[in-house]
Amino acid sequence: MNVPSAALQRLRLRTELRKARTAARLTQRQVALKMEWSPSKLIRIESGEVGISVNDLRPLLDAYGIRDRRKIEELLDLARGSRRMPFSEYRDLYTKEFLQFLALESSASIVRHYGALLMPGSLQTEEYARAIMLSYEKDITEDRLERSVEVRLTRQELLTSGGRELFYVLDEAVLRRHVGGRGVMRAQLERLAELAERPGVTIQILPFSVGAHAGIQGPFSHFEFQADEMPDSLYLENPRGDSYVTDAPEETGRYLERFWELEDLAIKDDMPALLRALAVRMEEGSDDLESLVRDATPQEVPQS
Repeated sequence: MNVPSAALQRLRLRTELRKARTAARLTQRQVALKMEWSPSKLIRIESGEVGISVNDLRPLLDAYGIRDRRKIEELLDLARGSRRMPFSEYRDLYTKEFLQFLALESSASIVRHYGALLMPGSLQTEEYARAIMLSYEKDITEDRLERSVEVRLTRQELLTSGGRELFYVLDEAVLRRHVGGRGVMRAQLERLAELAERPGVTIQILPFSVGAHAGIQGPFSHFEFQADEMPDSLYLENPRGDSYVTDAPEETGRYLERFWELEDLAIKDDMPALLRALAVRMEEGSDDLESLVRDATPQEVPQS
């Protein structure tokens, strides 16, 4: 990407500011006292939850002992470019952790996602997304539903924007669960087949036959960035809706290895044809993935 996104600029800025504070041997509390800020303000800036104005950044850099004019201008440019975060207008819908996830996903050059139970939001058809959200929240308002669907569809721009690699490993349960009914699922599987043919998009299926595996604890997303100074990031979410975002190397590295393990176990050959054949069987009521892989011949697998 020639022009860094606001999200990436904010991520880079927060990383630089944490490094500068550490180099100055100052705690967050000490900095907050020096700047006459509340400690929570600095915490939110360093977490990337909020941006920082140029007027606030100048004295902060002075407090950190940064005097190099080129470095100061570089950081000021990051602050100017990071003011408008993607999806910020949806703060009333989502937690700060999920908004961080959206920023990471939209800025990463490599996205790896393991889906354990449900289709990842960036792959969902509109009908599938509506069925999921109605199952989560029976009394959801029409406005909230429409805005939530809008976010799902906006996220899918990463599938066509180019300049990045997207890897998805989906548990067989994701394909076999009849979200919205067989018709909705057939359309969803046909959509997956179409996406699997796109450059830069890799979709693999983890069959039930592998038994217990490293991903059984739940879904996760791993992000890498073009900027060398940007650390990998990890997003976790559990069934209760609790979310966790970190760029700690020991955790991001562990989950990257976990993703590679899942890829080694997954079905990866002829994925578009397999998904189209599964879509047909889904509507017919004979959607057993293992029998499809075992029994299908080139003549049996639909090509369109």
